[in-house]
Amino acid sequence: MECLRSSPLHANISTALDKHLEVVRVVQLRRKDEMVKASDRQRRGAARCQDDRDVFALALAIKEMSIATRKARTMLWCALQMTLPK
Repeated sequence: MECLRSSPLHANISTALDKHLEVVRVVQLRRKDEMVKASDRQRRGAARCQDDRDVFALALAIKEMSIATRKARTMLWCALQMTLPK
């Protein structure tokens, strides 16, 4: 869209997209941590109950990702509206 406009987009748009990417990476790390801990428990033969802290951390990360996704979509819509010819 910056190429079509021949000018940079507003700084808030880039910030929202960077935040979205950061939050997605956090969700990936939380999910990876949850899987590693679950496989460790399985190897030790422990009960299959999960540690609630892992689940809560993942749920919080997904909530933050949902908020960041909505903001990024709104920013991209605004950028599109600014890019389209009048």
